[in-house]
Amino acid sequence: MPKISPLAVIDPQARLADDVEVGPFCVVGANVSIGAGTRLLNNVTVIGHTTLGAGNILFPNCVIGAPPQDLKYKGEPTQVVIGDHNHLREAVTIHRGTAGGGGITRLGDHNLLMVNVHVGHDGQLGNHLVLANNVMLAGHVHIGDRVSMMGGVGLHHYVTVGELAYVAGYARIRRDVPPFVKVDDGDRVRAANSVGLARNGYGQDDIDLLEKIVHDLFVRDGRPPMAAAIRELESRADLHPLTRGIIESLKRRALHPHGRYLEGLRGH
Repeated sequence: MPKISPLAVIDPQARLADDVEVGPFCVVGANVSIGAGTRLLNNVTVIGHTTLGAGNILFPNCVIGAPPQDLKYKGEPTQVVIGDHNHLREAVTIHRGTAGGGGITRLGDHNLLMVNVHVGHDGQLGNHLVLANNVMLAGHVHIGDRVSMMGGVGLHHYVTVGELAYVAGYARIRRDVPPFVKVDDGDRVRAANSVGLARNGYGQDDIDLLEKIVHDLFVRDGRPPMAAAIRELESRADLHPLTRGIIESLKRRALHPHGRYLEGLRGH
């Protein structure tokens, strides 16, 4: 049977795996499903149509599945879906989706969300993320796998962050971030994420190539206009997959006047 503190409030309709642990002063709503080995330490609130997978740890004052901060929301049965083996530290908030945004806020597997991270409605977050204290994600953002964001980062709604990107502390991100790069305040790409690539098994030849491409596209003085640089890269017969990933991201974000590809899909 689940190990439930007598000081917790669990709706009888909630579905808890046999080895779930729920600490004192937690609240679990009727439409919640919690997978094997997940632990709610204390003072955790999980409500709405929320699914938590296996092996998650939720620290005090997390609030998962609350209604979205969207004036168009009228109580639709939208969802939060969280995968396996995530650590949600103190005061993390993850809001459920909206009917107009797909209806699901999703977090993948093996993620660390540090103190006071907020995930807005309809966000789609991948796997192996590290989001440091006070990261703020507006609604409808998409985050690729193995992204790292330092403390205080703020993402505009509909922003996409590509896989293995690194976002510097207190950066204000208003445009889509290409994969494999380091970006700081004002959406400025300043380098390849060489450390992240090395930690994830990329060889030195791949890293050296990516460093040159990022330098030529974003850093080098006297570089050609972005469209011309992309055309030149695409003309190469041996275009590397890492380079192709950056080019595809840049081409997508150019489709929207503010550099947010997903925002251009609103209403489609």
